[in-house]
Amino acid sequence: MDARKLKRVAVSLGADVVGVADTALLAGIETEPRDLLAGFPRAVSLAVRLSDAVLDAITDRPTPLYQAHYERTNILLDQIALGLTQAIQAAGGRALPLPASQVLNLEKFTSYISHKAVAVAAGVGWQGKSLLTVNPDFGPRIRLVTVLTDLPLSPDEPLKNRCGKCDKCAKACPAGAIKNVNTDSHYASRDEALFFSKCADKVQKEFPTLPGVDSPICGVCVSVCPWGKRRAASA
Repeated sequence: MDARKLKRVAVSLGADVVGVADTALLAGIETEPRDLLAGFPRAVSLAVRLSDAVLDAITDRPTPLYQAHYERTNILLDQIALGLTQAIQAAGGRALPLPASQVLNLEKFTSYISHKAVAVAAGVGWQGKSLLTVNPDFGPRIRLVTVLTDLPLSPDEPLKNRCGKCDKCAKACPAGAIKNVNTDSHYASRDEALFFSKCADKVQKEFPTLPGVDSPICGVCVSVCPWGKRRAASA
């Protein structure tokens, strides 16, 4: 199975965007376990587009509808990753699907790997000032999942950062957590871009007390990004 066929399979399973990363570009990032990438020279990043109508209803806090949509999208992503895993194995390769949203460390809010880091390495989008992956078609209005594989797939090239002087997400952030610092490719650490503790306190302590919201979510920076709004307005 080559990269082109793999992408067709992923799209048939429900993915809106598919990219292939050379895992050499991910060397040094935090993973669980530490040798997670060993034996997997490629990482497939899969993205599903979120509902514009759901996101456009977000102002300064998450809505119950966004929570439900967020959770259902994660389920869909895991189903797509499982289906792609089966296709890769049927083609004679090894595949390791990583859950779309399973937090392993509640203090650092980390999982097996950063799906956003994989997506950036796979050319799905660039790393925005909010640390979200910003896709040129859908902006940050996507959710992500990753499948590691040993298939010799041709990798995609990372995209150039296009945030420029835009500060929409920084101004809208209800926690005041986004520092409005740009990067050419990716930040050395999330502390370079965020006051992470401010974001974490907002989504882990305050927002889960809202009626109908009990997950650590926000969605404000997703909603206001001009890249996502541009596509939504023209759809």
